[in-house]
Amino acid sequence: MGRGRVELKRIENKINRQVTFSKRRNGLLKKAYELSILCDAEVALIVFSSRGKLYEFGSVGTNKTLERYQRCCYNPQDANISDRETQGWYQEVSKLKAKYESLQRSQRHLLGEDLGPLSVKELQQLERQLEVALSKARQRKTQIMMEQMEELRKKERQLGDINKQLKNKLETEGAFRGLQGSWESGAVVGNNTFSLHPSQSGPMDCEPTLQIGYHPHFVPPEAAIPRTIAGESNFIQGWVL
Repeated sequence: MGRGRVELKRIENKINRQVTFSKRRNGLLKKAYELSILCDAEVALIVFSSRGKLYEFGSVGTNKTLERYQRCCYNPQDANISDRETQGWYQEVSKLKAKYESLQRSQRHLLGEDLGPLSVKELQQLERQLEVALSKARQRKTQIMMEQMEELRKKERQLGDINKQLKNKLETEGAFRGLQGSWESGAVVGNNTFSLHPSQSGPMDCEPTLQIGYHPHFVPPEAAIPRTIAGESNFIQGWVL
């Protein structure tokens, strides 16, 4: 009797499962090798075990076969989309390049360069552009000058206010100093008026004595004594002495 048909399902026994994997893996690798030799086919086989171990076979190399597989699986529609995008970018670059060249020509014309190829109409248009640009530049310059003048006027007013405050402060201080000087001069005059004689201001070094007649320091000169009678004048002088 022949061998019975094996039911295809996961083998629950771990040892039996490992033995079956080893036998069938070797048979699969052998069949791949035979297929590549007998039929001159490019065969690549990759097997991972349940434990993550790698087994591979490639008739011309696994990596080479995988690269060929990727090239064959590349979608032609993706290639068409890429070509259309490339064409769109190329057109955009061409437009930007033409615009850049046009702007460069306009700049040279505004600077007065390369005016030979221009026609009369183009020259008139260029002249109008320059006049408009000059008018706008003058308006902007006038506006800036007016703003600067207004700022200077504002600073002038501020400085005038500060100058006025300083002037008032100086006038107030000058009046106060003049009043103070008048007070000091009045005090000096009063002191000179009520000053005592040096002989009276000093302390008394001796005991008080009785003095009959004039004090020697206060004897009036002879010219100040009236001479009515010669004898009386001599008598007075003797009495004083």
